[in-house]
Amino acid sequence: MKTTQNTILITGGGSGIGLEMARIFTKKGNTVIITGRNENKLRDAVIQLGQDAHYIVADVTNDDHLDALDAAIKKNFPTLNILINNAGQATLHNIGKSPDAARIAKQEIETNYLAPVKLTARLLELLSKAPEAAIVNISSIVAFAPGLSLPTYSASKAALHSYTQTLRLSLSDTTIKVFEVMPPLVDTDFAKDIASDAKISPAQVAEDLVTSMATNNYEVHVASTEQLYKNFLGRPDKATLALNGLPLQ
Repeated sequence: MKTTQNTILITGGGSGIGLEMARIFTKKGNTVIITGRNENKLRDAVIQLGQDAHYIVADVTNDDHLDALDAAIKKNFPTLNILINNAGQATLHNIGKSPDAARIAKQEIETNYLAPVKLTARLLELLSKAPEAAIVNISSIVAFAPGLSLPTYSASKAALHSYTQTLRLSLSDTTIKVFEVMPPLVDTDFAKDIASDAKISPAQVAEDLVTSMATNNYEVHVASTEQLYKNFLGRPDKATLALNGLPLQ
């Protein structure tokens, strides 16, 4: 699909991967709207990005905020044709020893899974009016193989992966394309407490997304995710097609 002259909403767009995606898309001549909870961070980001960038303060885990965001988009950006569900939350903990596992899981499920489902549902009608549209869910390598130190985060991303696959199938006869970006560990504030020498740059994630959108590569295995996918899971897309009664390809 085209990667220029779109109107794009990016949740969690004030920093990290979201900001890098906003940066690359504004440079390519798109109108970009970023959301987040911190207005100062959003304002600073928009100053960096230039005149084609806008912000709306919203907490994607708050239903009232989602309703307000939905209304603002439909009023001020009726040509919206790309939604990028990027906002995320992760907590390092040992699920076998953590007394807070249920509380942490609730927060992560609400941010990483339920928020994309809710926002997508609100904006589907608007997106369906565009001649060409896309929904992009930012998932993770841990959707394939859970991380021991990120157990409930991994579960939330596995849920998002499953949801994305079925969403793609259910919208296959529409103008809306569904992409999933699955990066390994990324060098952002989000992952600052995770010790690793293998972190990739958020710019690499953004660049891989743009390339994949241009070539209609719907499941984007960034960097080492591709090798993990081959090693551990083979071809789960075939299992998904079979389960849904669709012909194997």
